[in-house]
Amino acid sequence: MADESDLVEEYRTYLERFETIAGPGEFGQFVKHNGRLIKKLRFDEFQPKYTEWRDVAVAYNDSIARGDTINDLVVKILRERSAELLLDPPAFL
Repeated sequence: MADESDLVEEYRTYLERFETIAGPGEFGQFVKHNGRLIKKLRFDEFQPKYTEWRDVAVAYNDSIARGDTINDLVVKILRERSAELLLDPPAFL
């Protein structure tokens, strides 16, 4: 599990991605990106979404490595969180 300093660094990187796409703006503002409305998140909003994305991505990659069948819900969560966090989804999605 990532510690607080790792999450802070990931949040800084997220803010850089957001500003690259949308320019500077207020927290809570929405921008259209790849056909979706994406909200600029505060740290307290970012933290649970990023943690979920990271945990599901690890489980997804482990399942792929084992050759397991992937549940459609897992794919949906990864796609949604990837979009919200302006991250590329894991390979094979």
